[in-house]
Amino acid sequence: MSTARIRDLNDAFRRSFISGKVMVTAGVAAMTEDMRAEVLDRVRSFEGFTVENDPHGEHDFGNIEIDGHELFWKIDYYDAAMEFGSEDPAIPSETTRVLTIMLAREY
Repeated sequence: MSTARIRDLNDAFRRSFISGKVMVTAGVAAMTEDMRAEVLDRVRSFEGFTVENDPHGEHDFGNIEIDGHELFWKIDYYDAAMEFGSEDPAIPSETTRVLTIMLAREY
């Protein structure tokens, strides 16, 4: 697996929400429309990667805070049929990326 390739694919997906699926938990869905829009904008523009939150250098996790709400986002890799984990997340044709955004308390 190519960490740099996975990181680039994750960044492209996270910034555009294209080439994957975006899911939000019930807590995020219950937020006001304006707050949800802010959450999505902050996830798209997230650049706060550190050794602590990105130990493998794949840019697949982040945390943000908005109006006192701590949120996490995470990218998981599934096979194209969404039945199993992807064997190689560096190969887009074999991988479905799923970005989940949640309130930290829902984790």
